[in-house]
Parts: sequence; C-alpha cells; structure tokens
Amino acid sequence: MDKPTTQPYRSERLLSLDFMRGFIMVLLALESTGLSEHLATVTNGTPLHFFIQQFFHHPWNGLRFWDLVQPAFMFMAGAAMALSIEKQKKQGLPWQQSFKKILKRCFLLFFFGVLDYAVRPHGLSFELWDVLTQLSFTTLVAFLIFDWRPAAQIVFCGLLLIITEILYRYTNIPGFDQPFTNQHNFGNYVDLLLMNKINSDGWVAINCIPTAVHTIAGALAGKLLLTDKPKVRILVLWGVIVMIAGYGLDLAGISPIIKRIATSSFTLASLGWCLWGLAVCYWWIDELNHKKHLKFFTIVGMNSIFIYLFFEIVGHRWFNGYVTAITTGLLSLIGTPEIIQLIVASLFIFALEWGLCYFLYKKKVFFKL
Repeated sequence: MDKPTTQPYRSERLLSLDFMRGFIMVLLALESTGLSEHLATVTNGTPLHFFIQQFFHHPWNGLRFWDLVQPAFMFMAGAAMALSIEKQKKQGLPWQQSFKKILKRCFLLFFFGVLDYAVRPHGLSFELWDVLTQLSFTTLVAFLIFDWRPAAQIVFCGLLLIITEILYRYTNIPGFDQPFTNQHNFGNYVDLLLMNKINSDGWVAINCIPTAVHTIAGALAGKLLLTDKPKVRILVLWGVIVMIAGYGLDLAGISPIIKRIATSSFTLASLGWCLWGLAVCYWWIDELNHKKHLKFFTIVGMNSIFIYLFFEIVGHRWFNGYVTAITTGLLSLIGTPEIIQLIVASLFIFALEWGLCYFLYKKKVFFKL
C-alpha cells in the first residue's frame, strides 16, 4: 500500500467521479451494517417492501438496483485509472514505470481480496469471489490495452463476452453443462478446480472475464472526460446502445440477465446504467457546477479502499457486533422495540465509519493501493 499522501485535495479534480465513488462506498458501507435486512423486516407486507428489495441482489434471472453497485465500483476504478495514467504521461513517466505501479496495485488488490474471506470460524479459507480479487484482474487487462484505439478496445470487449458465452455453452462438462443453471454451469466447475468448492449463492470466480468490460469501459470514459468532445452526449448514446443490447439479449431469450455469473446481457445492461450514471453526475456537477453539499460522499470516496477493507474485515469480524451490543443494550433499557434497536445500531455503525473517513480527510491522509 502506498504511503499516505499529505497533498491537499485539489479543487480541479473531477468531482463527479469523486461523488460517484463516494456514493457507491456509502451504499456498500450501509449494507455492511445489516441495515437492508432490518428495513426489509420492518417493511415486509407493505408497499415499501418492493423498494427495499432493490437493495438486495436478484436471486437469479433479473436485475435490481443492488446488482449495479459492483459494476459501478469496477467502472469507476477504470475511470480513476485513466485519469491517473494520463497524469503520469504528462509528468513524463515511462510506460514501464506505470506498468510496475499497476502490477503492484493488482497484487495488493488480489492479496486484500483473498484476505477478506481468508479467516473463517472453522479456519483459513481460499476464495476468489471478492470484488477486489476480480478487480485485480480487470485492472491489469484494462491497463494493458489502455493505449489501443477506442474501436479496438470495444472489439476486445466484445471478444471477452463471446469467449465467456463459448465457455458456458460449449464446454459440455458432465454435471456442469447447463450454462445458465445455478450450481451446474462452467463457472461452478472452474471454482471446483481453483478452490475445491462452489459458492452456495452462485457467484463464480471467472466473472472477472466479462466484468473486465466494466473496467475497460470505465477507462475509456475517463479518457473521454479529459477531452473537448461532447462528453454527456457520447456517454448517454453509448449507454443507450449497450443497454438495448443487454436487455434485448435477455428479452430474446438468447442470454438471460444473471448478475451472479455475469452473463453478456447483464454485463451490457449494467454497463448502460453505469454510463448513464456518470453522464448525469458529470452534467450536474462538473458542467452545471452544482458542487455544494457533496462532501458527505466525497469524503468516503477519497478513502474508498481503506473504508471498504475496514467494514469488510474489521467491521464484520468485530466492530459491528461490538457497537451493536452497546447500542441495543442501552436502547433496551428504555423499552425500545428490538427492530428499532437494530436499525439505530446500523446507523450508528455507519456514522462511526463515516467519522473515521472524516478524521482521515481532515488529517489529509488518503490511502491508495
């Protein structure tokens, strides 16, 4: 991990990118506290329950809001990488040095991704399903083709999706020859080879192949934001194209939208939403100059890797339980209903995590891989 930088936050940054990254991390942090589960319990049987269900992954064939968070995470990583590489080029840093930086970053992403799931109650475990592990692969791929012409990168993305389709449809491995069936697809087979286990929820490690499209597209979008081209129009247009392709494949019965195995239709449809999200944020924040009241999110986004590792490792294994025990214990003394105790505890956990990010922000400490 790089040494914390003491450089002040510069006003010329693209705040739309910082906002999107921060917004994603705030959502992930809130989810890590268990807030979604508590709200689902409270709203069960009410019209609000459908809205709350949008903060859970779709069980299989379909698309909910929460299915867009991980693609957006990888998309924004690509956009941030593009800005970093272009800055390095202006500083005269040779490609070899940039490559070493990326290799180091990818190694650390892989290491922390594995570490996230390594410690289990029954002992150590080796798993490759964490988003950081996936990002270590997609980042390297996006960097290696970064200097290709945009058309060549788009063709490469198409090839990644075609390769994924071929692997799932035509490998015909006994027991794993049902391309879109949970526990019986090629991705599950690869997990058996790599980890000697299959994820009970249907996630597969080779999602990193199709979702590399998200990071590559993010890098292309990041480069676009540095040009004088009509950025919003281009982002919206490409969003329309890939979204029509993704939903069209699903509606035509060619490739169902399944987030858990990152089908081609899912990859394209979710990418469309990412492009639209960036277009709206860039238009509203950087073009129309609505830059007030963003700090709540940007403070978290500026230490995104740190806070992600904090709530994934420290939070899940100690912090959440400790804070919940104190909060619910105190609220029970005044007769607060149990579900309200849990909701308040989740919000208090998040408040403490946000406060930690704010403390680092005030100290001008920004952890980066």
